[in-house]
Amino acid sequence: MDDKYLSVTALTRYIKYKIDNDIHLQEVYLRGEISNFKAHTRGHYYFTIKDETSRISAIMFSFNASKLKFLPEDGMKILVKGKISVFESTGNYQIYVEEMMEDGIGNLHIAFEQLKKKLEDEGLFDQKHKKPIPKIPMKVGIITASTGAAVKDILSTIKRRFPICKTILFPCLVQGEFAKDDIVKKLDIADNYGLDVIILGRGGGSIEDLWPFNEEIVARKVFSCKTPIISGVGHQIDFTICDFVADVRAETPTGAAERAVPKLSDLLLEINNFEIRCTNNIKRILDNNKLRLKKLKESYVLKNPLGMYEIKEQKLDNIIDKLNTIINTIIYTNKSKLEIIEGSIIFKDPEVLYSDKLKKTNHLIEKLEILNPLNALKRGYSIAKKDDKCINSIKGLKKDDNINIIIKDGEVKARVMEVKNG
Repeated sequence: MDDKYLSVTALTRYIKYKIDNDIHLQEVYLRGEISNFKAHTRGHYYFTIKDETSRISAIMFSFNASKLKFLPEDGMKILVKGKISVFESTGNYQIYVEEMMEDGIGNLHIAFEQLKKKLEDEGLFDQKHKKPIPKIPMKVGIITASTGAAVKDILSTIKRRFPICKTILFPCLVQGEFAKDDIVKKLDIADNYGLDVIILGRGGGSIEDLWPFNEEIVARKVFSCKTPIISGVGHQIDFTICDFVADVRAETPTGAAERAVPKLSDLLLEINNFEIRCTNNIKRILDNNKLRLKKLKESYVLKNPLGMYEIKEQKLDNIIDKLNTIINTIIYTNKSKLEIIEGSIIFKDPEVLYSDKLKKTNHLIEKLEILNPLNALKRGYSIAKKDDKCINSIKGLKKDDNINIIIKDGEVKARVMEVKNG
């Protein structure tokens, strides 16, 4: 009786078998919106595809996800191709996505805009990184296909405009799966070839045809090159990532050749203009110097050199006269001072001056002797001190104060027994 009951695993496997063998579910095309997107570390993409009323789980394994030219994200409207199957562990049915593109926009357009924004945010398009193109390049490298209109246009344009320039062709793939690696390789070789400028180009085509020039590896190589690079890919309306990264963008391969080299006739005309300007400048300098020479020849100094000498001689005479006057004045003044000194009493009778000074000195000594306190001590007077200060009043004294009394031949220590007012 238990035989009629199935296990969950058996039922799930049966449903999976039925779905896997339904021809209508082996190639399914869905339109919807991405949500819950998750990129696994192993490269697989897990997400949900939903519309207004329903949703389905989806997985895109790494071998299919690696082919995408853009990174899916939540909210992106997509078109997918895949097959429906059941994941036994959960019993959920899901779509295994093999191909994906954004609804309404091709995958390549999405990839283009995403890479453009990424590199622009990193600063690879900034003008400060652009290298100037040499005005007169003598060696130009050309990276393009060895056959086709592009290489012919570039070579013929350079030969027509600047035939003395040497051109070196680095033939490479410009279309297909292996083109990006070949372009990077030829860029590396050309950048170390001692060139003045490199032209990177190809003729027009679809976005798929031009895609190697939108690859990130190619864009980063163009940015890192030391040699200035002119990008001339496709037609005037075509834009590639290389156009934004290169030092100069040209609309076509022919335009790239025109940007790379000048017109020889323009250079010859410019040289001729320089020659005319130099000749005119030299003529103007010569005319100015001739005029100066004429003025010098007609100057008073050259016509009458003795006249300038006579003026100098006269000035010298005036200076000598002034010097003599000053010297005589100084001598006369000092002579008068000397006569006054010689007529003074010091020189005539110096003893009189000495006697007068001696009398004044003795008079001062007598005055000092009168004021000398030691002479007063000899006459019986004494000097009383307290704390090394002379006592000139009893107001500063009190009983039992210690005082010192200085007399003619010594000093006496005493104590105040009584203080009386006079």
